[in-house]
Order: sequence, then C-alpha cells, then structure tokens
Amino acid sequence: MADHERDRERTRDDMRLDLPGPRTGRRMPRVQLDSETFGRFAESVARFMGTAKFIVYMTIIVIVWVTWNLVAIFRLRWDPYPFILLNLFFSTQASYSAPLILLAQNRQEDRDRMSMAEDRRVTVQSRSDMDFLAREVAAIRMQMGDLATRDYIRSEMRDELQDHLREELKAALADLDGNPEDEDSEQAASTPERHD
Repeated sequence: MADHERDRERTRDDMRLDLPGPRTGRRMPRVQLDSETFGRFAESVARFMGTAKFIVYMTIIVIVWVTWNLVAIFRLRWDPYPFILLNLFFSTQASYSAPLILLAQNRQEDRDRMSMAEDRRVTVQSRSDMDFLAREVAAIRMQMGDLATRDYIRSEMRDELQDHLREELKAALADLDGNPEDEDSEQAASTPERHD
C-alpha cells in the first residue's frame, strides 16, 4: 500500500505545472559554429554594408525592381504597386544585418580592448625605462658635477700656486736684482775708466 501511495504522489508532482518537467532529449540538432569564422563573416558583411558600393547596388536594385513592377506587362509583374515583396526583402535584410553589425562591433571592441591593454603595458614599460634612464642621467650629472668641482679646485689651487710661485720668484729676483746692482756699482767704482 505504501508503494501505491508514493506512486500516486509522484504522479501528482508530475502533473504540477509550477515544477519543471523531466528532461527530455533534444528535438533539434545542435549546430556547431566556429565563432571565429562566423565573426569574420559578420565583419566582412558589416564592412561591405558600410561602403558606397553597397548603397549604389541597393539603389540600382530598388530602381530596377520598382520600374519593372510599374512598367512591365501585368503578367510579368511579380510585386505590384504596394511592393510588399520588396518591403519583405528590406525587412529580412535589416533583421539579419543588425545582429551581424552588432557582432562585428563586439569583435572590434574586443580587439580595441586588447590593443589598449597592450598599449598600457608598453606605456608602463616605457615609463619604467624612462625613469631608469632619468636616474642614470642624474647620477652621471652628479658625477660630472663632482668632477667639475675637483677640476675647479685644482685650477684654483694651480692659480694660487702660480701666484705664490710668482711672488716668491719676484722676491728672489728682487733679492738677486738688489745684490747685482750693488756688485755692479762696486765694480764700476773700482775699475778705472778707459779713454781711448
């Protein structure tokens, strides 16, 4: 009896519409599309629809369509005056072109995002390289500044040394100049003058 009651409860649960039913097999075959191939197709369609060639072709088709269906013999007209078939053609084209254009835009957005990420990475690397080079240049300038200071000190010391040596040389020459003059005057006084 208990089994019979459980079966009855199960059938009641199976009949409830608010619960999901048992999973059945797929009725439609699953279509496998390569997203990359389909994306390239969508981009090519979107690119073509954005050209002047597409507008010219569509204009020619519409003019021929309307002219033929207005001027042709009644039996050869396939779409009389309200041009319902042409309208259906444009609606179908719009219903397919809009998703294709959106898909192409999404792919372009993904490429732009990847490009921006790569640009950001290159910018960070370039900034790092520039910072490194700026530090190196600053270090070289500091070393050159130290060298320039050493050179300046050396030149100042050389000038001071030259001035000091010059003064000592002048003093020594003055001492020497003072004695030779005295000796010359003594020699001149002791030597008799010759008159020829």
